[in-house]
Amino acid sequence: MNPCSLAGGLFRFGLGALFVLPLVGPSGSAVAQQQIDAEVPIAFNRFYDYDELAAAMAKLASAHPELCSLHSIWKSEQGREMWLLTINNPETGSDLSKPGMWIDGNVHGNEVQAGETVLYTAWYLLEGYDEVPAIRELVDSNAFYLLPMVNPDGRAGWFRDPHTPNSNRTGLRPTDNDADGLLDEDGPEDLNGDGHIGRMWRPDPNGTHRRNERDPRIFERVPAVPGPDGRIMRGQWSMAGSEGIDNDGDGRINEDGEGGYDMNRNWPSDWQPTHVQRGAGTHPFSYSETRSVGDFIRAHPNIAAGQSYHNTGGMILRGPGTPYESGNYPRADLAVYDALGAAGAEMLPHYRYMIIHSDLYPVHGGFVNWLSEGLGIVSFTNELWSEKRIMQDGGNGLPDEAARFRWQDRVLFGQTHSEWTEVDHPEFGKVLVGGGTKYSRRTPPPFMLEEEAHRNFAFTMFHASEMPSLRLNEIVLKDLGDGVWQVDLEIANDRIIPTRVRHAATNRIGLPDFLVFEPGVGTELLLAGPTRNRFAMTFDPVEFKPERIRVEEGIQGRSISTFRYILASDGPPTGTFVYEAMKASDLSIPLEVTVE
Repeated sequence: MNPCSLAGGLFRFGLGALFVLPLVGPSGSAVAQQQIDAEVPIAFNRFYDYDELAAAMAKLASAHPELCSLHSIWKSEQGREMWLLTINNPETGSDLSKPGMWIDGNVHGNEVQAGETVLYTAWYLLEGYDEVPAIRELVDSNAFYLLPMVNPDGRAGWFRDPHTPNSNRTGLRPTDNDADGLLDEDGPEDLNGDGHIGRMWRPDPNGTHRRNERDPRIFERVPAVPGPDGRIMRGQWSMAGSEGIDNDGDGRINEDGEGGYDMNRNWPSDWQPTHVQRGAGTHPFSYSETRSVGDFIRAHPNIAAGQSYHNTGGMILRGPGTPYESGNYPRADLAVYDALGAAGAEMLPHYRYMIIHSDLYPVHGGFVNWLSEGLGIVSFTNELWSEKRIMQDGGNGLPDEAARFRWQDRVLFGQTHSEWTEVDHPEFGKVLVGGGTKYSRRTPPPFMLEEEAHRNFAFTMFHASEMPSLRLNEIVLKDLGDGVWQVDLEIANDRIIPTRVRHAATNRIGLPDFLVFEPGVGTELLLAGPTRNRFAMTFDPVEFKPERIRVEEGIQGRSISTFRYILASDGPPTGTFVYEAMKASDLSIPLEVTVE
C-alpha cells in the first residue's frame, strides 16, 4: 500500500486513528525514542547541593569505569574536594592524544544551575554512549574534562544558608571587604526565619515608594512631581536594604559578609589589582581553587575548546574583556568564534552572542579570557537562563513586576516569594521583611531546568564536534627522472577550529605543529616545505631539518594545507608522514601510492 494513501485515510478518520499504529521506519522497525535508558538515573528537575552533586558524579564514574574516571584536583579553601570527571575512551587512545574540551561551572557560588548543566553533560555523554551514535563518535574522538563546581564552598553555602539570588558569589576565604581590619563581621541575618535573605522596607512619611493598590506585594516608586493639589507626592515606604542588621556599628548593613573575592577575576590574562578590578586577589592564581584549575589545564595542552557556565541573562560570551585586548582576536580567529556563536544563538532561544567588554561590561582577569588570550583555546562563557523564557513582556523584552508575579503565582504557585512580615529591627524599629527567595530570579524553575541544561549541552557538544580533525586529502607521487621523486601531500582539517589559532601562532603560545617524515629503506629526503597547492610550480623549502617541518600556522579550519617533498630513490620511495599537533590527534600517513 502507498504510505501516502494510508496516511490520507487515517486523517479522514480523525487524528485519533494516528495514535493506534506504531511508527515505523524504512526497515519496519520501531523508530528509536529520544530518551536515554540510563544505568544511573538522575533527575534534572531539581537542584543538588555539594554533597549530592559529588555523589552523583561518583555514581557515574562507578557505573562507567571504561569511559570515565573521577578524581579531585585539589581542595577548596574550606577543605572540600574539587571533583573532576575525565571522559575518554582509552581504546581509541589516551586522553592527551586527542583534542580535549574543558567544561566547568559554578565559579560563583550562587550560580547553581551551572553545576547541574555540567553534571547533565557528563550524564548524557556516558549514558548516551551506547544509544546515540553521535555521542559515541564525540567520546571516541575527543576527551572531556568536567568540573561542575569550581567553587565548592560557595555552592555548599548557598544551599545551606539564607541567601538572595545574587549571593553568595564569592569563595569563602575570610576577607575584609569594608577595610575596617575585621573579617566577615557584618553579613546578612534571616530576620523573619524563612530561610532566605529578602528586602527590608521601613515606614517613612517622606518615602520613595508606596504599595501597589492591586497587589500590595509590589512596592512602586512614587513620581517626584507635584500632585493635583500642587504638593510633591510622597510615598509611605523607603528601602532599608537587604535583610540584616549593622553588626559592627559602622552605619552600614551587610557590607562584610562571608568571603569577598571573585575567582573569575583571578586569572593571568589582563589581571588587574583590586583597586582596578574588585575581588581580583593579591595576584593571579592567589586562590587555591583557581590555582588548581590552572595547574590542570596547563598540564593538558591538548585542550582545544573551553566552556564555562555562569548565570544569568541568556548570553553566549566571548572575549575580550577590555577593548585594548581586541588585538588578541585576529580576523581568522574571529571567524571561528562567530561561526560557533551564531550556531549557539540558533540553538538557545532568547540567548545572544555577545562580546564581554562591549556588550556586557569590562572584565579583567576573566577565566575565558585566560583560556582564549593566554592559551589559545577557543572558549565561551554561557550565562544560563533568561527571564525572556517566561511569557509576559514588560515592553523591554522582560516581564514587568506585575507580570512576573502573575507568572510566579500561576505557574510556580507562589513558591518563589516570601510574604512581607513585620519584624522589630534594632535600628529602624518596625520593618517589613520578605520578597523574592533565592530561587526567584537567577535560576530556572525546576521544570525548565532539564531543557536549559540540554540546550546548553547541545551547543557545547557542537563546539566540541568542531575541534580540529585531520585527515589525508590526497597524496600525489611524480617521477621526476634520474631517481628523483616529488611527493605532494594534502592534509585537511574538516572542522571549524584550527589546529592552532592565529593568536597562538602570532604570539608563540604553546608548541607549533610539526610534520615529520620517516624515510623508508633506500629513500633519501632532499627538500621539503609548504606549497600553495599541489598544482603550484614552486614551493618554500625549509632551511633546517626538512624531515621535521615546523608548521607555525597549523591547519586552519575547514581547509587543506599542501606540503611538497623531493625524495631520492632508485624505485618508488617509501616512508611515513606523521602530522603532530597539540590540539588534534596525530595523523600517520604511509607513503604507499601509485605513481602519477
